[in-house]
Parts: sequence; structure tokens; C-alpha cells
Amino acid sequence: MAHTHSSRGRGNAPVLVLALSGITVAVMQTLLAPLLPKLPVLLHAPASDTTWTITATLLAGAVAPPVMGRLGDMYGKRPMMFVSLALLVVGSLTSAFTSSLVPMVVGRALQGGAMGVIPLGIGIMRDMVPMERLGSAMALMSSSLGIGAALGLPASAAVAQHTDWHVLFLASAGLGAAAFVLTAIYVPAAPVRTPGRFDFPGAIGLSAALVCLLLAVSKGGDWGWGSATTVGMFAAAAFILVVWSFVELRTRQPLVNIRTTARSPLALINIVSVLVGFVMYAQSMVLPQLLQLPRATGYGLGQPLLAAGLVMAPGGLVMMVVSPLSARISATRGPKLSLLLGALIATAGYAVGLALMGGVWQVVLAAIVMSTGIAFAYSALPALIMGSVPPFESAAANGFNSLMRAVGTSTSSAVAGAVLAATSRSFRGVAVPTLEGFRIVFLIAGAVGVVAVVASALIFPSRRPRPAPVSTPPVDSTHSRRRMTSRSRAD
Repeated sequence: MAHTHSSRGRGNAPVLVLALSGITVAVMQTLLAPLLPKLPVLLHAPASDTTWTITATLLAGAVAPPVMGRLGDMYGKRPMMFVSLALLVVGSLTSAFTSSLVPMVVGRALQGGAMGVIPLGIGIMRDMVPMERLGSAMALMSSSLGIGAALGLPASAAVAQHTDWHVLFLASAGLGAAAFVLTAIYVPAAPVRTPGRFDFPGAIGLSAALVCLLLAVSKGGDWGWGSATTVGMFAAAAFILVVWSFVELRTRQPLVNIRTTARSPLALINIVSVLVGFVMYAQSMVLPQLLQLPRATGYGLGQPLLAAGLVMAPGGLVMMVVSPLSARISATRGPKLSLLLGALIATAGYAVGLALMGGVWQVVLAAIVMSTGIAFAYSALPALIMGSVPPFESAAANGFNSLMRAVGTSTSSAVAGAVLAATSRSFRGVAVPTLEGFRIVFLIAGAVGVVAVVASALIFPSRRPRPAPVSTPPVDSTHSRRRMTSRSRAD
């Protein structure tokens, strides 16, 4: 069923609603950041256990994108958007009405399950947005991950400082409900689908491997990097991934097309995504702590919680401004250039941060430079992905790419946490990170950025005009036009 641009959208409203949904979901990354030191008291649990409120979101957020992306390609991306946003609302309400650890972890896991919104949104845009606006739309949707994380920190800090902490979750439930309603009103159904059967063994295998890997990465510092538990988790993840890969290669309709994913340039694009995710998250582990540490330490900037969050906000605003610029460069010079520029600028941001840590304005400057680079890189990734896969695999491919970014961010969190813990010192009876530790994290992130630059330079994207919206997949059977039309109306 061919569809024209005139039938695909209602002006800019669908793009704005999808981007709002992505930002809303991304806010969940930093929702609890201001409360982390207080969680043991608030949840009446040991500090080592309260970290599960972060780990649960991380795990669910890594598993959800490829699974929801595949389901979106099969059954419709708009219905799966509704499912994802419903998970956000239910998870938020579960957390809003509890002060106990287990329900909180369950609620946070449900919130993480909503991360499928971002690849689904990118897929919807490809199906419906006219070619001349597709690049900027996908760039904004992809960057919503960083925008939401940056803007969520000051908002969460303001609520945590001035109201009851449960209001954080009531607000996120309200935002999720608003995104649900706006999606129902302004985002039309897209008829591009891939009929078939869902690969349950593939989903279970990938989920099991990710759980083992990300648990080892996120909890290795608590368990001990050389402990039998951590080493066993890494070994289990490697073993499951090998078995899963063999099974996927022999599955007719796999969750992840291994052959396509391993093919250049898609393999390099996903590797760069891991590296860029690492670079993005390192700053959020260092700058807020540097801002809040007392000036008496000799290097802390002594800012209150809310002020520290506001200092990080310009980074999110810059990403909103830079994303359309990145899209224009991608359209005229190719997305590879945008990705390369992004990796270079983000790496330069860490160099700036190494030299400038002595004042609030210096932190703002470093954060803006880093965020500019991340915006360029994140905006370019969907265009590169779309140029490497057919349209009926778009949501699944972007879901897997989101997974790669999640692996990068979780690895960054683990590495930065281990470095800061190893270099901490006692200050007034409390262990605090040192300036040396902050600089080591920045050096590591800068080195990863250099690798990202090199890897980006090696990407040779397809010359085919893949980003253009295309009609139905070739696998539809007889009378597919009639079936897809009825399904579209049903959505």
C-alpha cells in the first residue's frame, strides 16, 4: 500500500508528540539521582540494596528497546508505543504509593520498560514523515535520550528539595499519561509492518545475557570485580550470547538479524553507539558531584542540590538546538560527518573539563561542549541505521542500537563508579571522591572518545537513499493491502 506524504502526518504535531514522549521516558534515567544518598532512609533498606532502584531501570531499559522494536515492526509501532507509555504510568504509580524497597524496584523496572518509546518513535517517523523533514525529526527523537536526562536532573532536584519525594513519581505518571493521550490524538497509525511470529527464544536468550552482563557491570563494584559472582556473571553472559547467536542464525524470523547486524557498516555503527553512550554518561557521574562537594575540600564548588541540577540544564537545552543543525549537515554532507564531528566535539569537551574544574562557569562550559558533541552523534545515528536496513526492520534495528547505547552508559557508570571509589578519601569522616578521581574518569572518557572518532571515520555508509519513507515490506502475502488497511484503521 503506497502512501503519500500528505497522508502521513498532521504538520509538526506528530513529531513534537513523539519527541515529548521520548524526553518523558528519558527523564526516568535521572529521576532518582538527587535522592540516591537518602534512599536507605527513605526505603528503610541498606545502601547496597537501594542501588537496585537504579539497576532495575537500567536492566529493563536495555532489554525493552530490541523487544519492543521487533514487536512494533510486526504488530504496529503505534500500539507498542501505547504499551510502552502504559508501562511508564503503571511503574510510576507503583513507586508513588510505596516507601518499601521491593515495590519501588518493581515500579522502576516498569519505568525502564518504557525505553522502547525511542526506537519506536524513530520507526514511526520513518514510516510517516516526509523526506524533507525526516532527518531533523529523527535527530530530535534520537537526542531526546540525552535531553531528557539533562533536563530531568534539575526538575527532580527541585521537587526533591521542596516537596515530598513521592511527587516525583506522581509527576512522571502524569507526564506519561499526557504523552499517551497526545499520541492517541496526534500520531496516526503507520501501515508498515512485517507479518510473522515473534521470536520468544531469542527474546529470552538476549534478556538473560543482558541481565548477566549488566548486573556484572553495575554491581561489580559492590560484589568485587574479582569475586566469583561477578566473574560468573560475565562468563554466563558470554556463554549465553554465543548460544543465542547460533540459535538466531538458524531462526527464520529472529529477534535480531545477526547477519545484518554483523554486516558493515551496521556493525561499526553499533560499536560507535557503545562508545558514544560511554562518553555521554561519564560527565553525569562527575560534574554533579564536583558541583555539590563542599568548598572546604579544596576543589568542590559547594553548590546546593537544585543549583547543581540547574548548572547541568544548559546541556539539555543545547542538545535541542544542535539536533536540527546536525540533521542539516547529515542531509547535505552525510550522517557520517555529523557522527565524526560529534565524537570530536565530545572528546574536546573532556579536554576542556580536564583543564577547567575550578568554577561553576567552567563546569557549564565543559558540559555545553560535551552535550554539543553528544547531540551531533546521537542525531546522526538513526540516519546511519536507516541507511543500512530496509524500512520494515527500522524499529528493530533502532531498538538494537538503543541497546548498544545502554551497554555503553551502564559500562560508563560502572567504570566511573569504580574509579571514584578507588580514589576517594575521608573528609570529615565521610568518603568523598577526589579531584584526581574526577580527572581519571575524564581521561578515560576522552580516550574512549578518541576511539569513537577513529571508529566513526571507518564507517562507509550505504549510498542508497534508505532514509526515505518506503511502502510495505516485500514479505506481505496475498491481499496484504486490504489486511494492512484494516489494521491501520484498528490502530
